[in-house]
Amino acid sequence: MIQNLKICGISDPETLDFILNHPHPPKFIGFITNYKKSKRYVEYQNLKNLINVGKKQTNFVSVLVSPTNELLGKIRDLNFDYFQLYDVDPIRTFEIKKKYEIKIISALTISNKEDVDRYKDYLEISDIILFDSKGYHRSESFDHKLLEQVPNEVNKMIAGNIQIDDIPNLKNKDFIIDLSGSIENNEGKKDINKIDRLLKLFAKT
Repeated sequence: MIQNLKICGISDPETLDFILNHPHPPKFIGFITNYKKSKRYVEYQNLKNLINVGKKQTNFVSVLVSPTNELLGKIRDLNFDYFQLYDVDPIRTFEIKKKYEIKIISALTISNKEDVDRYKDYLEISDIILFDSKGYHRSESFDHKLLEQVPNEVNKMIAGNIQIDDIPNLKNKDFIIDLSGSIENNEGKKDINKIDRLLKLFAKT
């Protein structure tokens, strides 16, 4: 069955409050910390204020693309449980985990089997392996069948243009599901009604 949900790209306190106080909150909420190309990016001071709240049972995830030491030092004391790292090699990943004593989600962008196989390089240093599309801030898909050879014991998360209506079809998959674009309105803002529908649907699976 689906292990749990991650809602990514939260950028305003009203939406965050709704999610945290929902009867069926997700296990993870992601915040775009340094990728300015994303419409979901949150500037440091706003981010600091945004996540300075009680998380209850939810984990806060800092989504980072090739983060610098300067940035990591700046956010190390913020209210994060995980760093989600894109474009960070295994050696650097190990250094970050050890120095900042934080859980790591290693994000791999996928278009073929060779991309998937890179997970083996991160197994010993990552708490979760995220398999995502090549789209980064754009909600693009990839063929989830490429993950069929990844062992069940790997703690894995999948993203890449997953829709709310996909949830029932994924209920037999041993994944954490990561959604962002599919719970936004036409203006690219998170939609409370869509989030509510997602969380209620997941609770029934």
